[in-house]
Amino acid sequence: MEKTREKVVIATSIISIISNIVLAGFKAFVGLFSNSIAIVSDAVNNLSDALSSIITIIGTKLAGKKPDKNHPYGHGRIEYVTSFVVSAIVLYAGITALIKSIKKVFNPEIPDYSTVTLIILIAGIIVKFILGIYVKKKGKEVNSDSLVASGSDAFNDAILSISVFISAIVYIVFNVNLEAYVGVLLSIFIIKAGIELIKDSVDNMLGVRIESDLSRQIKKEIIKEKDVKGVFDLILNDYGPDKYLGSVHIEVEDTISVSDLDKISRRITKNIMEKYGVVLHTIGVYSINTKDKEIMKVQKNIHDIVFSHKGILQMHGFYFNKEEKSISFDIIIDFNVKNREEVYQQIYDEVESKYQDYTISITLDIDISD
Repeated sequence: MEKTREKVVIATSIISIISNIVLAGFKAFVGLFSNSIAIVSDAVNNLSDALSSIITIIGTKLAGKKPDKNHPYGHGRIEYVTSFVVSAIVLYAGITALIKSIKKVFNPEIPDYSTVTLIILIAGIIVKFILGIYVKKKGKEVNSDSLVASGSDAFNDAILSISVFISAIVYIVFNVNLEAYVGVLLSIFIIKAGIELIKDSVDNMLGVRIESDLSRQIKKEIIKEKDVKGVFDLILNDYGPDKYLGSVHIEVEDTISVSDLDKISRRITKNIMEKYGVVLHTIGVYSINTKDKEIMKVQKNIHDIVFSHKGILQMHGFYFNKEEKSISFDIIIDFNVKNREEVYQQIYDEVESKYQDYTISITLDIDISD
């Protein structure tokens, strides 16, 4: 599967490289011949797209290297590094084009559009639209963010080429030179795309929230186990596209045997791997008291205290130890709550006040998945 994905990414990138180099060559020739800064900027953008595809191929090949002693989880995250490099190239191309366009605003040169120029512009627009559809489709098929981004970028390029074409028509019909201004707008558009791509790359390297659909599906699958009463703390670490390793806590009744618990955890690990390609290397356990009514009453009282505060998303992992006279549990407070620590302290003080003879331990957990 991994090899198939690699082949698709590389083949699609090669098609993109060839298309962009051919387009860049024609546009550069026409732009210099017709003295059009907008067309030259468009050619530079095509070249940056070709370079981006080359880097995508390099990143894909490096990311496909087998795990080794120093990198036991593989090299998948290299794709995020190369994605950042591609983003920086796009941003640089935009800034360079903007500087040239601004110079043309103050020192305009008269463009010379010919029929050949217009034909090449139209051909470029058509090629970019077709390339955008194809690359984006392939990117979604193999879940490649780089290809999806390249496909979207091709659509944007087509729109930018349309603006260059319109400025040419305006000049031919009305003798109004919009060249430099269109070049400025085109450059700003490229710069904006570069900044957004950099942000996405940095997010991937820093680590972002698990996709809602994936986390909900995994939790839904786990809760299908008849003895599992709750699913919490799902953590997935991203080691490259489609490479997730993580852990989860399940809640079960305290009457279940270790032998049955082992069978449950093995079934969960197997099912999640087969259905979602996610490796759950750790399954922790929270036990639900079913024997002691006093503990159940304490849990309900504390539950009511916790949820009397706004912004509480979850309370789990409740544990009551009579012998050691201790109470512990986790709470999750919405990130939108401005003073999360303050809310946590209020809950802690209220619980401690109600159960003064007990050692209270409350963990302010993180809202890591839906």
